[in-house]
Amino acid sequence: MRKSRYTEEQIIRMLREAESGAEVKDICRREGISRETFYRWRRKYGGMEVGDARRLKGLEEENRQLKRLVADQALNLQVLKDLLGKGS
Repeated sequence: MRKSRYTEEQIIRMLREAESGAEVKDICRREGISRETFYRWRRKYGGMEVGDARRLKGLEEENRQLKRLVADQALNLQVLKDLLGKGS
């Protein structure tokens, strides 16, 4: 997955700026992002504090690792079943 150029703090600062009345188009132009990116960030980070965003990122990483672990275990089980089925 591609790493963002912006930290959670920067993203939340931009979102707060828009909430305080700044024009979204001006924020996007100044930061060099598209409106779609801004609204995607608003869906994901809207209403969050910086600590919440960091916790979310940590949980997403942990979830990714756990999914990989489950997939590896499922593959190991399938290999064992195949070996036991052919050996009989």
